Amino acid sequence: MAPLDTSLEVTVDGNGGRVRFTLVVENGSHEAVSVTFRDSGEADFAVVTDDGEEVWRLSEGRMFAQALQPAEFAPGESAAFEAEWPDPEPGDYTAVGELRIREGGIRAETPFSV
Repeated sequence: MAPLDTSLEVTVDGNGGRVRFTLVVENGSHEAVSVTFRDSGEADFAVVTDDGEEVWRLSEGRMFAQALQPAEFAPGESAAFEAEWPDPEPGDYTAVGELRIREGGIRAETPFSV
């Protein structure tokens, strides 16, 4: 499998009311890239502190349909996956976004502050 390029954008509301995450995955190669999503939760997001403590995860306590879902990214094709952390505590964090695929390793991280 050729690698997919990833980027993670974090938007913090001015009043600290919520944090929005957008994971963008793009096939920058000249060949199609096939992946298999492990379940209906195609992407997951987490927030960790500087000392590595996970304080929020989108998939925590949620259930997803247990069905493998093949997908193909054509050359130059991209997809965006979004989530929202509704009630963050003020602080400095790192956001982690990853595709929930069998092939693994498709993720991005970025620091942010609330």
